[in-house]
Amino acid sequence: MSKQILVVDDEPNILLSLEFLMKQAKYTVKTARDGEEALKAVADAPPDLILLDVNMPKCTGYQVCETIRANPDWQGVRIIMLTAKGRDIEREKGLALGADDYITKPFATQEVVDKVKELLSE
Repeated sequence: MSKQILVVDDEPNILLSLEFLMKQAKYTVKTARDGEEALKAVADAPPDLILLDVNMPKCTGYQVCETIRANPDWQGVRIIMLTAKGRDIEREKGLALGADDYITKPFATQEVVDKVKELLSE
């Protein structure tokens, strides 16, 4: 059974490219275009890992991360935050809220695949 990945980004091009990358790496992929969609998807069927954009309408990636970490049923969900904000303070905030890793945009596609494989093999 392949691992489930939820890709969350409000930018259609990034969403499509990450979905394609994860499918190429043999993962089962679902997508969400904003934080509210992401939380609904997690409630319906918690994925093994979420690639989570920070800046989104309705509910930010930080809020989604915090909500997931507050739910004991979702503790096993791994979270990699993706953002154009590369300053240390944003990275520290994401990690403090419970993200497992943090990748800044623009990112190398192989870097994303490697981080996902690393987190899912632990």
